[in-house]
Amino acid sequence: MLANSRPQAGTDASWIRFMALKLIQNFPVLGKSGIRHYPVGPVCPTRFLTTISASRSLCVACLCTSAARCIKAHGCRKFQPDYGTRNLTTIVVREPFFVANSTVGLHRDSVPRLRLTQLHRPSATEEQVFQQRLETCSSTKQVFVLLRSLEIMSDTMAAAALHRVADLEQEGNALKDPSVLENNTIRALCFQLEQDSGRLTDAGLVSALLACTRLFLDPWSMLMVRLVSESQVRLDRGQMTLGQLCNLGQAMLAIQGPSCVILNQVMAQIQKQEPSHWSIEDTVAVYRLLQGCVDEDGKYRDLLNAMHIHAMTITSRMHASAVSDVLSALVTLNQMQAMPLAINLCKQAVRHVPHFTDDELTQVLGALMHFGHSDHYFVEAMEKYVPTMTFTSHPEAVSKVMQFFSRRNILSPTVFDAVAESFVYRANDYNTSQIARQIGAFGKLGYLPPNASQVFRKVESILHTRFSQFQPRTLLNLLHACTLLERFPVNFFSKVFSSYFLQQLRDQDTGIDRAVLAQLTQLYLTVKLECPFYEGPKLLPKYRVKSFLMSSRSLETPVDLHLYNSVKNGLVDLLGDRLYFGSKVLTPYCYTLDVELKLDEEGYVLPASHIDDVHKRIALCIDGQKRFTTNTRQLLGKEAIKQRHLRLLGYEVVQIPYYEYEKLHKTRVVEYLHQKIFPHTFRLSW
Repeated sequence: MLANSRPQAGTDASWIRFMALKLIQNFPVLGKSGIRHYPVGPVCPTRFLTTISASRSLCVACLCTSAARCIKAHGCRKFQPDYGTRNLTTIVVREPFFVANSTVGLHRDSVPRLRLTQLHRPSATEEQVFQQRLETCSSTKQVFVLLRSLEIMSDTMAAAALHRVADLEQEGNALKDPSVLENNTIRALCFQLEQDSGRLTDAGLVSALLACTRLFLDPWSMLMVRLVSESQVRLDRGQMTLGQLCNLGQAMLAIQGPSCVILNQVMAQIQKQEPSHWSIEDTVAVYRLLQGCVDEDGKYRDLLNAMHIHAMTITSRMHASAVSDVLSALVTLNQMQAMPLAINLCKQAVRHVPHFTDDELTQVLGALMHFGHSDHYFVEAMEKYVPTMTFTSHPEAVSKVMQFFSRRNILSPTVFDAVAESFVYRANDYNTSQIARQIGAFGKLGYLPPNASQVFRKVESILHTRFSQFQPRTLLNLLHACTLLERFPVNFFSKVFSSYFLQQLRDQDTGIDRAVLAQLTQLYLTVKLECPFYEGPKLLPKYRVKSFLMSSRSLETPVDLHLYNSVKNGLVDLLGDRLYFGSKVLTPYCYTLDVELKLDEEGYVLPASHIDDVHKRIALCIDGQKRFTTNTRQLLGKEAIKQRHLRLLGYEVVQIPYYEYEKLHKTRVVEYLHQKIFPHTFRLSW
């Protein structure tokens, strides 16, 4: 009979609920169990997310608080008083049943019956064992098997099971396998939570609601409406713990966003509490909730400041996930004033480096880049850990490692060699952005790993097979990084200089970004100077810049003014007058020279303004600390290619590095400059 009466597609929803009600009422086993099963009625749209007083009667069928309105609107005559909150337990009983949820009904004899009762609640030990078994489940199927094996289960255990399913199935803003929600076990569990929403504990209620949002259930389904409405009732009582408030806030963020009325009520209750009394778990939970709210108007500024002060006192006791979560929240909330807290969290992260999950490590590295901080203890910990994870960790985690070292200008041969080795074997696992970021790190720091030939053969292979998958700017960044390392992907230059590719680089409003034009120009200059055999399309003059020196994303590092002034004074003493050298000279080839000297055919220095009869030009590169990697004396890739190109253009390049010059006594400066610039001549005294 049930099989024949199953509603067809397009059947009126009210008819489905009516049939569900009749079927549930006809089961004699429900009457024997002594458990009240409320009928499923239509939802009152006007009552969704509104406050329901705990002292008023509640229609469990349609959630209305007025009997007259309920009967008039829906013909509902099941108006009953609210019996309050009770501790409930789910018992698994194999019996025929029918689920009338928000979508599809189940047939008789399909799955075990999950029922809530006040009897025989599991002990704390039993719940802990269940949680441990749940965490070992590596697939949703294993979760369902575990649920079917239980004879007794509390509402918090049921919510934990839903959370575990979400952990395993959630991927971005969707489920990897949406059909998992059609599984009979999970549907039965959701149906029971829907029917007994009024009897759930506060913890079980808000946890179940949050789990449902993580499973992307329809916010207007009967289950979600009942859980939200019951949560509103509990919230009005003002008895929820901080953790429960945070769970409810996270759920409402997912359902309605930061402007949700219930969320504002949750935050009002949180703001009344004193952060100095919070546990680590509560502190992290509030940070995560505020991260979702994104305090753009600063209405939570006082709360955040109090939380930062408290967090400073408990940082040393934070576990790995807590460190990651707080750092991630600080980034999202852009709490730059919390730099001392970020530094403390970085120190705590050192001990957790081997224990971070891939996602946690990615968040930590992203936060350290955001705050512009790192210390040598953290770098040392990463140097020990990275070689153990490059072959097994998520591609994004490996790419973020390289991005972190690149952004902080930290050259670690141990890390770079390990990533280069794994890249040869795992390159196909990486998306185009991850490939560009990894190779970009090598290019920026000017480092070639021992297996460079294998790495760039792999890069060339990827460009051939996946060229169309690269976003234009990602491709340009990759090719530019290769040229910094004297690896020239000539086969792809013609595609980059084509009008079609240049059109793809154009922004609809602003045209092509100047930093992008600078990359194109340097790529073209590289072709002209280092690949004379190239005969493909040229970069049109309208796409070329005049100077590589820019305020941001510059292809040259501005000269250190303090070091420059000191060298300038020494040159005046050496040459006898300021007019014999030029400063910050822009060449016709886009590069800016820190100092330029002009010599005639006999080797005499000419005035800087002299144009004719210049036989030789000397480019002094006054290289301060920012032109080198932070932990070694390795010249950055953009500075190395500049000096390489200047030599090819006919300049004699003289490098004056800070680590040599700063050691000099004032009386030795002139002698040092003479030996650097004129190593084969004697200086006359004057």
